[in-house]
Parts: sequence; C-alpha cells; structure tokens
Amino acid sequence: MIEVGASRGPLGAMAQLLGAARKPTGPVLELPQVTFVLPRTSLDGAHLAKYRAVCGFTPEQGVPLIYPQLLTFPLMMQFMASEYCPWPAMGTVHLSNRIAQRETLHAGDVLRVEMTTGGLFAHDKGQVYTLELRILRDEQPVWQATQGLLRVGVKAPAGKAWASSPGGDAPLSRQADFEAPADIGRRYGRVSGDLNPIHLTAVSARLLGFKRAIAHGMWTKARALAALLPQRPVAAATVAVEFKTPLLLPATASLWASRQQRDTQFEVRDSKGQKPHLRGQLHIGDASP
Repeated sequence: MIEVGASRGPLGAMAQLLGAARKPTGPVLELPQVTFVLPRTSLDGAHLAKYRAVCGFTPEQGVPLIYPQLLTFPLMMQFMASEYCPWPAMGTVHLSNRIAQRETLHAGDVLRVEMTTGGLFAHDKGQVYTLELRILRDEQPVWQATQGLLRVGVKAPAGKAWASSPGGDAPLSRQADFEAPADIGRRYGRVSGDLNPIHLTAVSARLLGFKRAIAHGMWTKARALAALLPQRPVAAATVAVEFKTPLLLPATASLWASRQQRDTQFEVRDSKGQKPHLRGQLHIGDASP
C-alpha cells in the first residue's frame, strides 16, 4: 500500500506524467497489484461550487455522484507516473467509467480515498487496464468506481475480451442540447486538475494528433448527468458510460435518453443526433442497472 500526500497541483501532476513518458508501449502480460491511498481529505464546499458551475449542476442537487471522482485524481496521477503503470499516460485513452454510490455525500465530509489496480483486457483497438476506486467515510465504503483505460495500438493484447458498452436497445428521444465552448477544456481542467494538452487548445491538441481540442470525457458525462439527475440530492445510484468518439471543441452536443421508472439509458451525440460521443445507463436506487 502506497500512501499519497497532498496533491502537487495540476502542473506538478502533468510534469510527473511527462517524466514517465518513455515507458514501453507493447503488450502487458500482468498488471502489478498495488493500492494507492489518500488517508484523509475533506470534501471542499468552495471547490464543489466551482465544479457545479462548470458542469451545469445546481446547488439543489447536492454533491453529484460523479463529483467524488475528482478526489481520486491525485492517486491516479501518482499511479500513472509510477513504475507500476504499464504504459505512458499520453496516448492512453479513457474508455469507460462506472460509478456506484451507496450514501449521500456532503460538503465538509472527511474521507479516505483508495485506488487499486484491476485487470487486463484484450480490445480490438489495443489493450485495456482497469483501476478500482473507493471512498470511505467513518471507515465505511460510500462510493466506488471502475475506470477503464485503453492503450491504443497494442498488438496481440493479453487478457479476456473487453465487455460491450453499457446501455440497452430502447429507442432514445432528444432531451436537450448543450454547448461545449472552446474554453471548456481549460475551465474543467482547472477544476479537475486534468490539464492534458489535448483538452486545452487547438494548437496543443494538434501536436498530439487531434484536429481541435477535445472535451474531457468526464465533463461530458457530468454535463449529461446535470440534466438527467433530479433536483435533489441522490443517495444510492449507479451510472456507467463508455466513451465513443471525441467531442471536438467548440461544439453543440445533444442529449438523448429513454427513462423507465428508476432507469435511464442515454447518449450524448453530435448536434445532428447521429454520432455518439458517449453511451450510458443511470439507475437511481440500491440495485445496479
């Protein structure tokens, strides 16, 4: 178990990742099993307010179940810069994210944050590894997540086949449109700590192979949840998404959904409603979708 101290800040985290950029990029046969821990941190109300503002949540929604993901970011950065991470962070794609919350969280809560390496999977575009994230309050688990990360271009990847994306086959209807302005990557990056150059400017994104800067997948997920979650705090809930195509900035995105009692299937698509940027499923209640 590796204990992590206070965050070095976004620029310090990016410097760490750049320093670890010379790792091998071929197939990995085994993922080292290691746990990183932030023993004590507080859920900061001022930071939460900034997050709500950039993602479209209202104060009435309380602490959105996606917000605690930001508390795990320092652990993920430490892992990706460490010898235990199999590939460089640059060129590794955020493929999926599944969150399960057991209890309502509140500003001021004192929490313990843990990150453990998961498994390896074969994907038709490369090789995937997962990270298991967990948050405890008073020694009781209240929130957990699984992060899937794809190393594109790995030949002959090891591991069992990666599972299909979440969501079903119910017909979806257009619920809303929302703007993803050119500066949203910089604004979300300052709040989240994720200052990957692909999100910041068109120039820095082009250096890494993108036509323009792209929105953070977790911002896109959050922006969808801001519209889908009720205008009240949610206790138990599960939401899983798989990221499909980059959302190039600036853009108008469209939210499509099918709601059935406590379950919602949804997609974020382009302005024409044709190309999916992410696909997911939300369940409000104790049972997983």
